[in-house]
Formats: sequence, C-alpha cells, structure tokens
Amino acid sequence: MLKQEKGKREKGKVRKKIFYSTLSFVFWLLAFGLLHPLASFSQETKKRPKIGLVLSGGGAKGFAHIGVLKVLEEAGVKVDYIAGTSMGAVVGGLYASGYSATQIDSIFYHTDFDELLQDYIPRASKSFYEKHNDQMYALTLPFNKLKIGIPIALSKGMYNYNLLSKLTHKVRHVSDFSKLPIPFLCIATDIEKGEQVTLDHGYLAQAMLASSAFPSLFSPVEIDGKLLIDGGVINNYPVEEIRKMGADIVIGVDVQDDLKDRNSLKDATRILVQITNLDMIKEMKEKLKLTDIYIKPDVSGYGVISFSEGREIIKKGEEAVFPMYEEIKKLGNTSETYKVTTAKITYDSLTLKNISINKLDNYTRSYIIGKLRFKNGSRISYDDLKKGINTINATQNFSRISYTIEGKEGEDELKLSLTENPIKTYLKFGIHYDGLYKSAVLANITQKKILFKNDVASFDLGLGDNIRYNLDYYLDNGFYWSFGLKSRYNAFNQNVTTDFRNGELLAQLGLNSINIDFQDLTNQAYMQTVFIQKFLLGVGIEHKFLKIKSDNLIGSGTTFEKSSYLSIFGYMKYDSFDNKFFPKEGWLFSGDIQSYLHSSDYTKEFSRYSIAKGEIAIAKSFYEKFTIKLESEAGFAIGENSVHFFDFILGGYGFNTINNFRHFYGYDYLSISADSYIKSCVTLDYEIFKKNHINFAANFATAADGLFENGNWLSKPTYSGYAIGYGLESIVGPVEIKYSWSPELSKGYAYFTVGFAF
Repeated sequence: MLKQEKGKREKGKVRKKIFYSTLSFVFWLLAFGLLHPLASFSQETKKRPKIGLVLSGGGAKGFAHIGVLKVLEEAGVKVDYIAGTSMGAVVGGLYASGYSATQIDSIFYHTDFDELLQDYIPRASKSFYEKHNDQMYALTLPFNKLKIGIPIALSKGMYNYNLLSKLTHKVRHVSDFSKLPIPFLCIATDIEKGEQVTLDHGYLAQAMLASSAFPSLFSPVEIDGKLLIDGGVINNYPVEEIRKMGADIVIGVDVQDDLKDRNSLKDATRILVQITNLDMIKEMKEKLKLTDIYIKPDVSGYGVISFSEGREIIKKGEEAVFPMYEEIKKLGNTSETYKVTTAKITYDSLTLKNISINKLDNYTRSYIIGKLRFKNGSRISYDDLKKGINTINATQNFSRISYTIEGKEGEDELKLSLTENPIKTYLKFGIHYDGLYKSAVLANITQKKILFKNDVASFDLGLGDNIRYNLDYYLDNGFYWSFGLKSRYNAFNQNVTTDFRNGELLAQLGLNSINIDFQDLTNQAYMQTVFIQKFLLGVGIEHKFLKIKSDNLIGSGTTFEKSSYLSIFGYMKYDSFDNKFFPKEGWLFSGDIQSYLHSSDYTKEFSRYSIAKGEIAIAKSFYEKFTIKLESEAGFAIGENSVHFFDFILGGYGFNTINNFRHFYGYDYLSISADSYIKSCVTLDYEIFKKNHINFAANFATAADGLFENGNWLSKPTYSGYAIGYGLESIVGPVEIKYSWSPELSKGYAYFTVGFAF
C-alpha cells in the first residue's frame, strides 16, 4: 500500500514536471512567437529610409538647388532617387551621374551663359564662307513663300548640349537611368500632344536638354519621334514620380514663382513663366501632401535668365535649408558611411568605331563628315566633337541637330540625327560707314539648294553714297574639292595723294592730291579644299574690269585706266582668331599669288607679270582684359613691268580692302603706293568693360618699287603711324573711332567706322 502511494506520488511528480515543462515550452513558444515580429519590426525601423529628392524648374533660379545639395551633403544625407524638371533636371542629372554639389557649383560658375543663350558658335568652328557672312550682316530673317518669318527660338541649345555631353562622359553608355550612380528621371512636354513625357532612359544629356528646352529660348528636342519642350509646362514638380521610384521620404525643392502682379511682368520671359505657372500653382496644394520636407528658397527677386546672379541664388538655396537643418540632419544619422564625391573632374576622349548619320535629302555624307572634320576610327576629344557640331550648326542648314554616344564593341558610336531646315531662303541686312566708301545700307538674299545638293547662292546690294554688289555661288563638298563663282562691283570717289604713276602726274600738275572716280568689276571661278583640316587651299581664274578717272583735270576730265584683265591665282589661308575685329586669341595666315596673263591694255603698257603677297598675325591675351596683336605683311611684283593700278596702296582704316589696298595708320586713305612693300603693326587692346575697348596701335612700313631686289627692305622703315581709339562690339558690327598721326606729316587723321565692312 505504501508502495502504491509512493508510486502514485512519483507519477504525480513526473506529471507535474511534464506539465511545468510543457507550460514553460508553451510560454517560450508564445513569447518567441509574439516577440519575433516585434524584433523584426525593431530591425525594420532601424533600417535607413529611402530618400527621394524633387527639384523643380525655374531657369536661373534653379541655381538654388546647388545650395540645397551643399547643405544636404554637409548634413550627411544620402539621396537615393532624384526627379527633376527643367533646371532641376540639369542639376539633378549631373548629381545623379556622380558629381558633388561643389563640383556642380564649379561647373556652373565657369559656364558662359551669354554664349549658352545665344547658341554661341566660336569663329574658329566656321568655314571661311561662314566667317565672311558673320562679318557682313547685322540681321538675318528666314524668307519663305514671299513671307518674312522669325526664328523658332533664340537658340538651338547646342552650346548646352555639347557641354552636357562632355559632363556626362562617364555615364554615356548608361541608357537606363535607374542604373546611374543615383537613379534619376526628368520630365518633358510633348508639344504636339500636350502630354507629359517621363524620361527615365536614353541618352542622359539629351534627356536633360529636352526637359530644360524653355519655349522661345531653346528649340524643341526630338526624342523617339516626339517633339519635346520644357517639362515645366506640364509638370514642374514631379513628386508623384519620385514616390513611384520607391522613395520613403521626399525632400522637395521648389523654385517656382508665385503669381506676379503687372508691375513685375516687364519682359517676355516673365510673362511666359507666369503662363506656365498658372496650373502648377493650383496643383502644388496636392503635391505638397506628398512632400515630407518642403524647401522653398526666396528667389522672388530673380528671373529665369538671371544667370549673372548665380552666386547669390546658390546662397539663397543654402539659407532656405538652415531653419530645418536639425530635422534634415536626422536623416543623415545612418550606420552606413556616406562619402561625398571629391574626385577631380576629367573629360576623357572618344574612340569612334562608327559615325552614323540619318538619311538626308539635300546634303551628302561627305558634306557632313567634312564639316565634322573627323572620320570613322578617329580618336577625338570632346572639344573636337564640339567644334564639329558647331561647324554643322554654323551652316544654318539644319533646324535641329542631335547626337548620342553609344557603346559599340568596347568603343564609341556617334549617332548623328539632323533635321534639314525647311527654310532655304534668307534675307539679311547690314549697315556701314567709313571714310572711303561713305555710308551704305546692305541688303542680301541667300538661297540654298538652288541647283545641287550642298550649294548656296548669295547676292549683296549696297545702297548709299556708292553702289556696290557681291554675287556668290558656292558648292560645298566637304573634304573633297569645292567649287565657287564670284562677282563683285566696287566704286568710290575720293581725294587721294596717289596718281597710280609714282607721283609723275601730280608733279607735272603741281598738285598734292587729285579727286578720282574708281570702279572695279571682278569675276572669279575657283575651286578650294581644306588642307590637313586647317588650311584653306584654292586656285582659280579671274576677269577684272578696272576704270579710274578724274573729272577735275584737263578740261572735261582724264581717264587713267579702262582695261579688262585675265589672270590666274592660288591661295592658302588659315584663320583661328576668335573675333576678327577684337581678337583675344588665335592666329592668322594668308598667302596668295596672282599672275596677269592678258589685258585689253587701255594704256598700251601691259606685259605679263605676277603679284605675290602674304600676311601673318597672332593675338594673345594677358591679365584677362589686355590683348596684344602682332601683324606682319609683305607683297611684291614679279616681272620687269608691273601694272601700277594694281600696286600696293597704303593709308586709312576701316574700309573694305579690295585688290591691293591696305590699311595704314597715320596717313589718309590711299596715300602711299609702290609695287612692293613690307609692313608691321602692334596693337594693344584693353576691354574696359564687356564689348567696350580702348586700344593703341603703331605701324611701320617701307614701300618702293623693286623693294626686295635691292635689299632696302632691311633698312629703317620709311613710313610710320600711330593711332589711339575706342571700339564697341554692337549688334550692327564694330563701331570705332580712332585718331591717328605720323611723325612724317604735319597733321593727323580721324577714322570713324560703323558696322561690318563690305
């Protein structure tokens, strides 16, 4: 019995142990089951939230984004996604591609926004034909179906595009923007459908350009068959898109204008911004609900083109973040190490496996390649690419120019997309005044594709004190030989101190000067090509009719010359001056020889002979605003008897230097003549403020018949002259006034010129 009771007690203890063990197991099981989600939740709450950054459009006011990014970096905030519109797309795209805020600040600081807005094309990128055009006309208007048009925009945006392509070199083969160092998208507007286009793939530079193509300032950008303009028209604050990308916390930077009153709407850009902002301001109430941290810099005092005040605007962005700095800094308290990019900005070269060009109706591949100045297999820098694109742009033959750089077999493929300009006719206008030809208004009509692909015809008519004309026809074949025809008529009436007879006639009549009527009709046919991609090399044949007479001599007047001449010529030229009239950098070389083979011989004195001449000049800037320009030139006759009507004639400044007329300070127009000469000139120019110059020049020359045959050209210069002047780069061309003097003369001369010489 005791045994049984003992056994029962033992079994009871076992049951109790099993019960408590089971109870303990259940307890821990329940505890683990309840606490495990909490533990997981705790770990999740410690995981860093994904941060999205929205950058609105606003033109130059978007500089404030840079200031905001600087403070975010200082606070240790790592941005995981970026969505931007317009300037927000440009700043955001650069940040997403790997640049730091400080680097972007440096990029924008060194950008010339005047050149950006004007679609600046460096003079060195233009052909000699296009340089000539730039030095002739103050206004160019498209002309179609007897109607004068206006350009679609102030700029094609090519300066901007070339810059963005260069800056995004390291990610040029990344076509999926989610795979950039920071996933990115931007917004553009389909101008034909009025719809939003989200750009999250393609060529980054092109997407940024399309998103920032502000109407009237920049031309639309074509991507995948869609014609795109500034995304600010449709969605200037893409907060919904940043949420869809996966952002847990959204920081929004808003540089949009509030509605302005009439006193603030004083220019076209402000009115356009007001129009685009009407719907945006209404939508912002809903967009703000999706924004966790809203930053609105005070940029109300700036406009969309206030680029010159960029430093101030960046500061406004920094100031806008400071009131919420502590809140933002909490987002930077992560266990991860966040390092701001500090690497030096470098731009690598491109190795072109292939250059592809879309099909064109009016221009050949050789024409385009000739303008690019590089071919398949070339290794080029981004500056080479920019020069090539600028050269194409300078032709005005294409209304839209775009390109992408894609990977191909470990190298690069340049895909060039050109839209031919439907406008083939242009009206151009200019004005000019100088002391020789006097005043004139220039009217031009230019017609492209008149007979063949790649051709252009141009006719200038100068109406004023002396009628003049220029007729040009040019067939441009790029790297291959190009062909041209020219016809030119010049006339003037002037008191001069040369009689084209070495002073014989003046001595006989006892005069110091005579009044002459000068007429020159010149016709040329020529062919030319680009030699080693720099020098222009050409040959041609010329017919010239020359008439020189004076009505105040010997009764009814005297005709000195009335002959036609036939000659052949050859030339080589190079010109890299950044500005013809006020160069700061570059050099120039020109050399040619002309052989006169036949004449109708009015004076009965003609015999075959040749003229050779050359010129070299270099310009170099120092201390930013000072420029020194050195020039040297010489010419001489080859043959026993030269035609004195084609002698080198020096004197005066600012006129069109036809035949062998040359400028020379200190002397009146056309004062010194001889069949040979050598001249040097040094000019010191100081740009007192933008496009306003004061300068001093000194020139020296020796001129005499047979100068280089007797060694006299090595002796002390026979003639010298000095000039001090003021020059303005105006919309109609250079405006200059100079006072000049010579130690050899008792009086000085003033030269006044307005506009481009023709």
